[in-house]
Amino acid sequence: MTRGILIAGNESALSRAVEAEVARRVERFAVALIPPRFAAVSVPQRELTEDKAEKARLSLDWNPGSPISARTLVLAAENRLQRIDEAILVCSPPSIRRPASELPLADVEILINDHIKGWFFLVKELAAVFTSRSSGTLALVYNDIGSGGGRDDTADLLGPSSAASFRALTRGLLAAAPGEPYVTTGFSGSNAGDEKGFAAFILKSLDDSNARNNGRLNKYGKFNFFK
Repeated sequence: MTRGILIAGNESALSRAVEAEVARRVERFAVALIPPRFAAVSVPQRELTEDKAEKARLSLDWNPGSPISARTLVLAAENRLQRIDEAILVCSPPSIRRPASELPLADVEILINDHIKGWFFLVKELAAVFTSRSSGTLALVYNDIGSGGGRDDTADLLGPSSAASFRALTRGLLAAAPGEPYVTTGFSGSNAGDEKGFAAFILKSLDDSNARNNGRLNKYGKFNFFK
């Protein structure tokens, strides 16, 4: 039976690269994207193409701020894929460069609900499924790089806050991994602009995944000689 793979995260170059790598391995995979609700960010519409990834993807609805939606998403993925063998959570939040005094209050609420709470809700539901089945792989992916921009640019206050929360969640899950009946593994990338290489590294590691990878943070980048 083919692998059941669920990818969750916001629309980004990294999530698209992960989709492309997954499409090379399975005929169908499920994708749940965080809705682009920030008022201060203009997100271009995803261009539909005839490439293999677009044909293989099954788009699922997800309201990250709702625990009920997280449960519904996991159930829908299981129904469409028969089972979830691997869940790849990709944290690559958008950049919002605004002075603190000009931050839209609605965007602060969206950050907390969609880009912080949402990960906890989804991890809880995936962990419940993997625990009941005593198998599965939870992969947490993020870029371990700065917020970018020059010294005179307005600081990005929201994106790094979401990324920091996700990194902390990843560290906690990896620390608890030895006591769980499923595999938890993390991936951090330090090379901005090399999303394709990072995605290939992630999927190659998951292809070879075994118990030795449990609780391990795998680092990708030309200056990372040790994992």
